[in-house]
Amino acid sequence: MDTLHTMNKTGLQEHYHMLKGQFDHFCAQNISLNMARGKPSPAQLDLSMDLLNVLTPKDCLQVENGIDPRNYGGLDGIPEAKGLFAKMFGVRSSQVFVGGNSSLTLMHDRVARAMTHGVEDGCLPWSKLPKVKFLCPVPSYDRHFEICALFGIEMIPIAMTEEGPDIDEIEQLVREDDAIKGMWCVPKYSNPTGITYSDEVVRRLARMQTKARDFRLFWDNAYAVHHLTNTPDELRNIFEDVAGTENENRVYMFASTSKMTFPGAGISAFISSEANITAAKKRFFSVQTIGADKINQLRHVRFFEKVGGIPALMKKHAEILKPKFAEVDRAFTASLAGKGIATWTKPKGGYFVSLNVLDGCAKRVVALAKQAGVTLTTAGATFPYGVDPRDRNIRIAPTYPSMSELEQAMKIICVCVELAAVEKLLAV
Repeated sequence: MDTLHTMNKTGLQEHYHMLKGQFDHFCAQNISLNMARGKPSPAQLDLSMDLLNVLTPKDCLQVENGIDPRNYGGLDGIPEAKGLFAKMFGVRSSQVFVGGNSSLTLMHDRVARAMTHGVEDGCLPWSKLPKVKFLCPVPSYDRHFEICALFGIEMIPIAMTEEGPDIDEIEQLVREDDAIKGMWCVPKYSNPTGITYSDEVVRRLARMQTKARDFRLFWDNAYAVHHLTNTPDELRNIFEDVAGTENENRVYMFASTSKMTFPGAGISAFISSEANITAAKKRFFSVQTIGADKINQLRHVRFFEKVGGIPALMKKHAEILKPKFAEVDRAFTASLAGKGIATWTKPKGGYFVSLNVLDGCAKRVVALAKQAGVTLTTAGATFPYGVDPRDRNIRIAPTYPSMSELEQAMKIICVCVELAAVEKLLAV
């Protein structure tokens, strides 16, 4: 098949009218599908319904350290929950603080506390500095960017490669600029590209020299166990690389069970060096809270035991999600491959597919899809300040719709991608 770029104007006009007819047909059907965010489907949520009845009254009195989970105490979480996260990420329980249902809350709090009190003794609060900057791999997670925007932190985009963020550029920037205090990372099955950082990138991030002594990696390991294949990506344990070095306090890891069990009623974790955890408990957590919901922590521990462990549960999630990701790839391949107007990722895990359309067309594609009844993530959301310089990236979130809904949505999206491309080519 010839690419659209090789068609003459008459051919493009004929193709436009054909696509416009398909588009008008979709618009007339009054479709309403929302694919704006990566939400688990009802079928996935059903996998965790036993959370609601897994505890008995007797269970609530059986916690390793003797704390009554119904009462005050246990600031950093029950031992069983700390051990759950410690095993998942290959760290010691003493490096784990267990929080409430949202890891995003923990990320926000770490930035807020750095702004008001600094990250450690002897470091100025970031709010007292002339400027604070964060490195932001792109495309990536919009809520990271919103936290920076809230606190007036300048964001520096860093291009993603197949190995992870451009480590050469990162090393140069942090070596020369002491205003760069942090970097957002989704190191495994990155949102939305699905890329997992290579061993080399992880190692260099851990060991690189930074001009700012208080530089921190905000390691959002949201998709650590969210595999779609039987040959999952392996992420190097960054804590092994910083252990015993001057950068031992560099890593702030965040995780949760949000896309394992119930997103609105899960448990989260802040994982770092023992020194960071000890200081955070003493300076902040002990003032902010008397402890998160320990009954919910125990409920999750018992539930994972009942279903055969986290890997067994996530395999069931993958059985639901894999056909959906396959449908996205099938639809794009059938409708867009070979036309020179789009590329997309084929992730081995995570929750998204990253679609790149012709430069200058992403906003138009999203607007057309909305008109036809499919709500997509806002174009530009995957970049700082909501501005994609090339206006080409769209985050596709196939997890929530049913298969029939997804099939219909993909037909619409493909027509919109091609229609926007033809409009641009005709305008040249």
